[in-house]
Amino acid sequence: MSIRHISPAEANVLMSKGAMLVDIREIDEHRRENIPGAHHHALSGIERRPPKADGTVIFYCRSGNRTMVNAAKLAAAVPGAKVHILEGGIEAWRDAGLPTRKDPRQPIELMRQVQIGAGSLVAAGFALGVFVHPGFHALSGLVGTGLIFAGVTGFCGMARLLALAPWNRGATAPAS
Repeated sequence: MSIRHISPAEANVLMSKGAMLVDIREIDEHRRENIPGAHHHALSGIERRPPKADGTVIFYCRSGNRTMVNAAKLAAAVPGAKVHILEGGIEAWRDAGLPTRKDPRQPIELMRQVQIGAGSLVAAGFALGVFVHPGFHALSGLVGTGLIFAGVTGFCGMARLLALAPWNRGATAPAS
């Protein structure tokens, strides 16, 4: 099975000839910005809900890294299809001057929210530990331990909590 990496211009030509474009990012990322005409099949659920395709399929993510790392898994999800990966993802598509559909009303991606939250807690723990009481350094240690746990297990408690926040309720729910 051969998986070709193709440029945005080549992907655009293939789409005009009927190729299916598939966004493998999570729903919150897809809702914030996507390529018009793209089908959404998040990588996290692609085995349960694979794209229905038998022709040419082009997979994309934000930068091309997720699709590259998971190329074999993506190809297995569409047996019999000719599989391509959009080199550079939606960022390269946008940089090539091709259209994207943006919804600025959508919150920033959940993982970026986690990074902002964790970074803020670590900085606060450090500052409070220096200026108020050394015991506050434990906050930074607790957040660091949580990040290690999330990386090892794949479970991120902060992401789960942020997904419940009022601004994320519609953005992180699966599309119906």
